[in-house]
Amino acid sequence: QVQLEESGGGVVQPGNSLRLSCAVAGRTFSSIGMAWFRQAPGKEREFVAAIKSGGGTTYVADSLKGRFIVSKDRAKNTGWLQMNMLKPEDTGVYYCAAGSPITSSVRSASMYPYWGQGTQVTVAS
Repeated sequence: QVQLEESGGGVVQPGNSLRLSCAVAGRTFSSIGMAWFRQAPGKEREFVAAIKSGGGTTYVADSLKGRFIVSKDRAKNTGWLQMNMLKPEDTGVYYCAAGSPITSSVRSASMYPYWGQGTQVTVAS
């Protein structure tokens, strides 16, 4: 059984940064990858970033490149989403997910069987 626990959400002003963490229990990063998705009110869940198992190749949504960085700490079995220069449109519930999708499917939510509870991020002045 894989369990994910997120933390780090909150309210921040535009232009500031926030770092989300996702602690994984039940599997190690050598055998499972991690992704981040977000869902804004009234919108569908969208892909944010992913990091594959093993070597840890990273993927970031094109619209977020240059601002969002995904990483992992194998020793702590924890993944991170560093969000910089936040904008009001970044507001939403952020979810971490774990799974082992093939490269062509890393952006697909259906490829991840394990999900965290979500953490709210609000960007407002």
